[in-house]
Amino acid sequence: MPSAYYAPLDQPLTSTDDDEEEANIERHQQQHQRRPKGAAAPSIPFLEAHHHSPMAHLRVASGVVGGRRRCLLPLVGALLFLIAFCYFTFGVDTRLALGLGGVGGGSDDSDDGMHSLDGILSRALNETLHLCSEGLFDQRLYVQDKPMEEYGNLPIIYFVTPTYPRREQIPELTRLAHTLLHVPRLHWLVANDQEGCNVFMDLMLKGFGIPYTHLASPMPSNFRKAKPAPRGVANRRAALQWLRQRNLTNGILYFGDDDNTYDLRLFSEIRQTQRVSMFPVGFIADYGVSGPVVRKGKVVAFLDSWLAGRRWPVDMAGFAVNLQYMAQFPNVNMPYKPGFEEDRFLRSIGLRLDQIEPRGNNCTEILVWHTQTKSKKAAVVRLESEYLDGRSNLGALFRSLKIMGVASASDTEGPKALISKNGKAAAHSTILS
Repeated sequence: MPSAYYAPLDQPLTSTDDDEEEANIERHQQQHQRRPKGAAAPSIPFLEAHHHSPMAHLRVASGVVGGRRRCLLPLVGALLFLIAFCYFTFGVDTRLALGLGGVGGGSDDSDDGMHSLDGILSRALNETLHLCSEGLFDQRLYVQDKPMEEYGNLPIIYFVTPTYPRREQIPELTRLAHTLLHVPRLHWLVANDQEGCNVFMDLMLKGFGIPYTHLASPMPSNFRKAKPAPRGVANRRAALQWLRQRNLTNGILYFGDDDNTYDLRLFSEIRQTQRVSMFPVGFIADYGVSGPVVRKGKVVAFLDSWLAGRRWPVDMAGFAVNLQYMAQFPNVNMPYKPGFEEDRFLRSIGLRLDQIEPRGNNCTEILVWHTQTKSKKAAVVRLESEYLDGRSNLGALFRSLKIMGVASASDTEGPKALISKNGKAAAHSTILS
């Protein structure tokens, strides 16, 4: 199975905690003060080396502390110099990707929220992605009653769908696929949060006839216990890696979750994207919508019920990016920081407010809805295995349901399966024997 690996990323630098060091020094001073009369002074190498000096004992409390702090000063100064050097040396896009801030100055686009190193802190090491299967040939002969050759000059939309194993996964991917079947010149990148490849999903994606790539892109283990967990980030980063590896610079990138609802007009709109296009998304948080504020055909601000200091308070489904524009920024990234994935991604591609292209009739129409299916645990039904043989359809049915993560049969667990005839429940043996 082909595989590719992310290169290790830098870890944040750490330094000695000043409070801990001062506490240690304070404990030493207290021990010195509580020494019984006539007891020998504790052995301190610094004092032993300088016992000939009559002032040595007077320098214990102040000299040791001051010496240690003086030793740290050059290190702190060197670190500050390094940060300043990187800030003024790196390009804007590199600084944004590293979380060092953008161009200085007093403009509205100043990067006031990126002076911390959260761009580095949110990265993980040793991410892996596995290419499970691909279908590069479009098997559809007609799309929207037109032969495929009539769409040959359209730019390709790379539709990235992060997904993860759950009861609703296969139904939602199936529903989404039947929307994408109506969209010409589209490559579907399905990135699954799973260690290994899902063979059932391979067969399913192949059967739709849409050009696709199936990736296994598990979330790094150190993020799985986080509350909230940065779900979908590893998947989207895997798709970005896939695009980089193939040096794809012609087409449109769009992040489309598997539980959203899409108007077919959306695809015609985003296909025209020159740099970054934006549009409102329905069913978002308290306002029921999130999207740009447009005046005289220009995006001037944003409407969203959760700001949190984000420069780009938009939903993941509310923008599309031209790959030729994105290729100018080699450090494009999406951090493991829940709620800030969109903002940091758009910052990493150096986006400016005056570059945004409003779509959806100047952002007055909703072309994508953030619909969500209420998630439940997979069902377990008590149905004896002896009745799941070839005498009825139930054996094959429950094997399929188990593969899809929807339901499973058990000899001992779960509510007993009710099988009825003529409106009355009958014993399994009566119907299935």
